[in-house]
Amino acid sequence: MAGEVASFSAQPDNGEVPSTHLPATSTEAINLMVHYYRGELGRMAGWRDRIDRTTNWAITVVAAMLSVSLSTPSSHHGVLLFAMLLISLLLLIEARRYRFFDVYRARVRQIEKKYFAEFLDPRGDLSPDWAAAIARSLRKPQFQIGYREAACRRLRRNYSWMYLILLLAWALKISSSTMTESGPFDVALSFHQVLKNAALGAIPGGVVLAVVAAFYLLILVAVLHQEQSEGERVRGEAHV
Repeated sequence: MAGEVASFSAQPDNGEVPSTHLPATSTEAINLMVHYYRGELGRMAGWRDRIDRTTNWAITVVAAMLSVSLSTPSSHHGVLLFAMLLISLLLLIEARRYRFFDVYRARVRQIEKKYFAEFLDPRGDLSPDWAAAIARSLRKPQFQIGYREAACRRLRRNYSWMYLILLLAWALKISSSTMTESGPFDVALSFHQVLKNAALGAIPGGVVLAVVAAFYLLILVAVLHQEQSEGERVRGEAHV
């Protein structure tokens, strides 16, 4: 491994003396790698914390809106539709944060997979240019995952369950014949009553049902979306 570490502080191919600011020995190269790894790990953890905060906001919104909507039979079902809108906004925010998180995670995983794994269990397959991908990312940082892929991944991990809970609660609201009336709870047995309850102001209930159905069909397509191979960014089962 000492020889491999020395190759990390590579001598210039043209024979020139390397800059004094670069590590000249294997010990210096190891120290540099350790500090760099800790720095990337810290940035990755920071963005992961931001992702978790957004998820917590979404869960809080769902809980609050369910409490408002289901507290009384006369509460309007539009509260749950508004909750779906807020959750969608938070999903878009989280997808953006996830793309930044994935940049730093890709670097960390490259170091762990190519450097530390070889140190802990040498197999002799450490390529001399194993750090080239990290160097390219440092010189010209680019997202490793598209916005749509990030949104689909976060949707599969967490948000699909929130959308499902909101859909079930909304279906319960519009099927209740006491949504806008006082009296004992009853379930609407006719489709006409469901359309009447699903109306949103001047918007007919049929239009609202069609929009919600199309929206959840889009969610289902996103959940079932299969990602392409991620190359070096494959993390196995233990990834978010």
